[in-house]
Amino acid sequence: MDSVQEDQHPINRSSRSIIFGKYEMGRLLGQGTFAKVYYGKNLKTSESVAIKVINKDQVKKEEMMEQITREISVMRLVRHPNVIELKEVMATKQKIFFVMEYVKGGELFAKVVKGKLKEDVARKYFQQLISAVDFCHSRGVSHRDLKPENLLLDENGNLKVSDFGLSALPEQLRNGLLHTQCGTPAYVAPEVLRKKGV
Repeated sequence: MDSVQEDQHPINRSSRSIIFGKYEMGRLLGQGTFAKVYYGKNLKTSESVAIKVINKDQVKKEEMMEQITREISVMRLVRHPNVIELKEVMATKQKIFFVMEYVKGGELFAKVVKGKLKEDVARKYFQQLISAVDFCHSRGVSHRDLKPENLLLDENGNLKVSDFGLSALPEQLRNGLLHTQCGTPAYVAPEVLRKKGV
């Protein structure tokens, strides 16, 4: 993980919020329990990015640092057109910054909520999802929380799998991690609910 020297603060408090002299941080895109995701721009290339900001103290308090480290390892391992790309990870004493590909089409959930998808559109999304999942599995990675809220769409209507926070790597599979209950109740597999393992 890249880190900043202690004497230099990564965020410039002028009218523009610049981190690490490299990215301008903009509007809040969304937030979860441990992280906020902001729109960002690479100052050198003008490329749009999403910046996930994680509070280290909160993560340590909840003993979730291992989960964050695992998410970084997994995202570096699974480079695929239908998986959100992790561009870089930076850190200060207080925060961890995930700089990721920015996908502006929103969540698949928002499309599904509006009503039934046309068959050809649904087929395309499903084929892209299967391609991403197959690739992840070929790398020994299990996502473990696939749901429409974690499937993003780019401006061309291509699907991107995101949020690898609950994913498992091969060594965790061997150590029985897939017998632990995780995921989102509405989408979790029956065998996980029955505590039979996968």
